[in-house]
Amino acid sequence: MLAIKALNVTKVFRREKNDLIYAVNNVSFEVEEGEIFGILGPNGSGKSTLIRLISTLLIPDSGTIEVFGKDVVKEAHEVRKYIHRVSAEAGLFKKLSAYENLLFSAGIYGLSKKEAYEKINEIASLIGLDKKRLNDPIEQFSRGMQQKVSIARAFLTQPKLLLLDEPTTGLDPRAKLEVHALIRKANKQGSTILLSTHDMNEAYELCDRVMIIFNGRIVVIGDPKELVRNMREKYQDATLETVFLEYTGYDFSEVDVEEVG
Repeated sequence: MLAIKALNVTKVFRREKNDLIYAVNNVSFEVEEGEIFGILGPNGSGKSTLIRLISTLLIPDSGTIEVFGKDVVKEAHEVRKYIHRVSAEAGLFKKLSAYENLLFSAGIYGLSKKEAYEKINEIASLIGLDKKRLNDPIEQFSRGMQQKVSIARAFLTQPKLLLLDEPTTGLDPRAKLEVHALIRKANKQGSTILLSTHDMNEAYELCDRVMIIFNGRIVVIGDPKELVRNMREKYQDATLETVFLEYTGYDFSEVDVEEVG
């Protein structure tokens, strides 16, 4: 079964009277159930807009998106039962403690208080979230710690679809690896993962397939390791970063490819 099916999706924002921005421009793609599927693209390419469309936070101007066969516009309430979303903004109640934020979310998804506390403590240990700080207000947390709380919130239950919009932004290298392990564990337990990231190594190591978008359009979809192998026919030391730069219009003529590989 398809986890996500997007067909001819467009989202336009109006900046001024006659100034239209096509954040997502006639995009079509599919994500298989059980995949870890990456979305790569420069800032402003449409990654976050696309994730907001899938998560029912925005409505497409044209085209359709289905999540496990449910239309994100016509059946938004059903779609929300399938998904959890993590974004770089964290989206937490800053005056409340980490525990209060997490228990509130757990209650929405039907976890008992006992189950929630057990799960919170388990995830906190997995991602290096200091349990001594869980009673402190979120506003006293660093950006990286807030991001860890946001990640913990998403993994409290076993969602069918995890939408991860730059989930490791602001995290130190050790915390990144801990989150990567959590993503792999969730995927093995049955969650389909949609991962937007600027970290090319993260995408290369985690994703079954990646989609690169540029100016709101898809420029390539494929297995990241295969994309790199194909690029090495042109650039001997190519990495996924080289693939990314090539497909997003970077001019290599004045730069030694080894500097970006």
